[in-house]
Amino acid sequence: MNVADPVRATFRKPFTEQVAAFRLRLGNLVPTSAWDDLQHSAHDRGFMVAGAMKADLLADLGSAVDRAIAEGTGIEAFRKDFREIVTRHGWHGWTGEGSAKGEAWRTKVIYRTNMATSMAAGRWAQLVDGGFKYLIYQHSGAAHPRLDHLSWDRLVLPFDHEFWQTHYPPNGWGCGCKVRGAHTLAGARRVGGDPDKPLPDNWNSIDPKSGVPVGIGKGWDYAPGRSVAPVINTMAEKTVNWPYSIARAFMDDLPERLQDQFSDGYRNLASISAALRSFAIKTADGRVARDPYLTLGRLNRQHRQSLKSIYGDDLANYQFTVDQSAIKHILHSHGNIRTEAVRGQMAVEFDDFALLPHILNSPDTIEEGGVTGVGRNAVRFSKRIGDIIYYAVFEVRGKKRRMVALQSMWKRRFR
Repeated sequence: MNVADPVRATFRKPFTEQVAAFRLRLGNLVPTSAWDDLQHSAHDRGFMVAGAMKADLLADLGSAVDRAIAEGTGIEAFRKDFREIVTRHGWHGWTGEGSAKGEAWRTKVIYRTNMATSMAAGRWAQLVDGGFKYLIYQHSGAAHPRLDHLSWDRLVLPFDHEFWQTHYPPNGWGCGCKVRGAHTLAGARRVGGDPDKPLPDNWNSIDPKSGVPVGIGKGWDYAPGRSVAPVINTMAEKTVNWPYSIARAFMDDLPERLQDQFSDGYRNLASISAALRSFAIKTADGRVARDPYLTLGRLNRQHRQSLKSIYGDDLANYQFTVDQSAIKHILHSHGNIRTEAVRGQMAVEFDDFALLPHILNSPDTIEEGGVTGVGRNAVRFSKRIGDIIYYAVFEVRGKKRRMVALQSMWKRRFR
């Protein structure tokens, strides 16, 4: 890892306020033709990708960025999702299209910008909640620093100083600077600040070319999240800082008209299918997963209506999940070629788990699945793909967990 790029070093460590800050934007999908169509604090309550004009395209791109933020999946997973999304939607003419170098640049811009600004917004909310009296500017330590940014390193100013309204980082493309809080000047010194360092005389001089303060990138002269910090903190109180909880948190707060778009869009992500296959392989190898559950997104309206007609309960805000015990059971019970042949079935393989999102998004049937061994209701999904019919049984877990969890899976050839 390049120590000169501290922003990248922290991108795989999501925290509740960061996820809340980004998901607050998802409730307002903003069609744009250029990157500067949305300005300053408007970004705090709106999601955009320059040139993306259609709501369904924006929703799928938002799902891809959201997974990268909430689950820390990394830029390569995001790039895989981006390629699949633009192909499926037939989106052409986006800046960078047509070359590997152009695509790499464009995906990096989308990924880094959303990561950095959501992180900064979440951090601002934490600083507000912490009641800090002072803020300390910390330079990123980049090997080739912006000299203006370097001149602000260790600067200590009151929390309400106007400097932070325009200079709170990130304050330019690729900026990795950050801010720390302190309750006293002595505390500021302990975390690396220099209270005696004067604010440069020209700190608020306007660059005539960009129209923003010197050293600040055009469009970056604002504090991400400052306008919505109280809302972010209220949202963050609803969950705990645990990977699975973070991954599913706050989706309930999205407008109802968007909930299905993001739920189905999440399951359509190429990285989700890849994650399921990897999850199954790790389980078979005896490795313990980092998280106890893998979420497959919320139930959509079709799922809820089907289950309500079967069991009478509306499973609003429930999510599909997979855990390692289910994978183990499926591989043990339905993974043997000879045993399954006797049953007139085919052995379940690792690649089959990657099909679960597709089975859930467009099932041929949703039927009663009986009662599980612990007395819970079950539902069975079926889907024909090519000349094979897949069956997946999910268990409905109570109102506290709000899960519809995978229990079994098998397949047979269509005759």
